[in-house]
Amino acid sequence: MTELLLMGASGLAREVLACVREEGQFDVVGVLDDDESKAGTDLDGAPILGPASLALRYPGARAVVCIGPGAGRERVVARLAGLGFPAHRFATVVDRSVRVPYCCDVGPGSILLGNVTLTAGITVGSHVVMMPGVTLTHDVVVEDFATLAAGVSLGGGVRVGRAAYLGMNSSVREARTVGAGSRVGMGAAVLVDVPDGEIWAGVPARVLEPSAAAAGGVR
Repeated sequence: MTELLLMGASGLAREVLACVREEGQFDVVGVLDDDESKAGTDLDGAPILGPASLALRYPGARAVVCIGPGAGRERVVARLAGLGFPAHRFATVVDRSVRVPYCCDVGPGSILLGNVTLTAGITVGSHVVMMPGVTLTHDVVVEDFATLAAGVSLGGGVRVGRAAYLGMNSSVREARTVGAGSRVGMGAAVLVDVPDGEIWAGVPARVLEPSAAAAGGVR
């Protein structure tokens, strides 16, 4: 059985731990977290071993970054790369309830929890997190480090940018784009493109906080 390290002693790590234990796909060696006060304790029975830099002490183990915000995941991945941790050692965690059709692709380091639905022609990047009940219909693209909270629904041809966040039960109309680093609030209905770096909410969704460029009149 392949050994696995969970990066970050978080609620997401608990969910991943429950998933992989149910699957029996990985043997969880432990959890790495930079909070020194957590070292020597455990997370649902998995030992917290110390900081993320200890990943290099486990050359046979794969890793998955269990940090909720996409920007946080990106920082950890960059830090590990700087330490010499190779990209091919990131594991992909997919709950047993999720079917990944032959015409869909899921990148390394991504986490797909219970009852995520992928239909056809879907591309999921690296280190993406999809919480339970997410639905992706045909030709959706979700870029690296994006986070889709529970119950998110994306129409056909939607593109979700790098490190974007979509809140619980939000939805995006077909053929629309949610820009890189943007955030969409819970229950929002996105009917038009969301620019990079903006915060949108409501039904229909409208901008709450424009990007720095838009605020300065550079749109």
